[in-house]
Amino acid sequence: MELSRVLITELSDQQVIFLREIGGDRTFPIMIGTYEALAIDRRLKGIPTPRPMTHDLLAAVIEALDARLDRIVVNDLQDHTFIATLYLETPDGGEVTVDSRPSDAIALGAASETPIYVAEKVLKAIATPPASRNERLELLRKRLEMLGQRIEELSQRLNDDDFLSLTPEEIVAAHRQQLDEMQTEYEAIEQVLKKLG
Repeated sequence: MELSRVLITELSDQQVIFLREIGGDRTFPIMIGTYEALAIDRRLKGIPTPRPMTHDLLAAVIEALDARLDRIVVNDLQDHTFIATLYLETPDGGEVTVDSRPSDAIALGAASETPIYVAEKVLKAIATPPASRNERLELLRKRLEMLGQRIEELSQRLNDDDFLSLTPEEIVAAHRQQLDEMQTEYEAIEQVLKKLG
């Protein structure tokens, strides 16, 4: 895959990056935070900062250890969240894998044109061939509807005293985080639909 577009808008806390299949026609968006989107954009353009930012720091640490970021693999999708792995090549020819958010992985690899791969199961679940404007709008509307239903279900669960009293705290916290992420995505899609009419 290749990073084909970084879409940054001041109207939302959520930004979008688009990956496109090299030698194919499948693409898919990943919703990311503003900080990660700006970091990717800055590293792609080679814009320096007075002090190293997080992704610059990690790149410097990898380099100082004589390791190399060999590739980025988006290998899973769990509860609407992409899972990625960094593959580092060590000086002795070995390999180290590190769990990562795709946005951080891509921000780290953006400056060095590190290859990006996406597991076929993720592509089949998410990627779509080029569609007409109406088809893209319809996909966004369906995603919005699905998110709305899921948000309602989670909200009801998190307002249920029985659920809260019988469920371990870490599971409740995970539900709250998932709800926050889905609400953020819902608002971002809603703004895009309003903008596109």
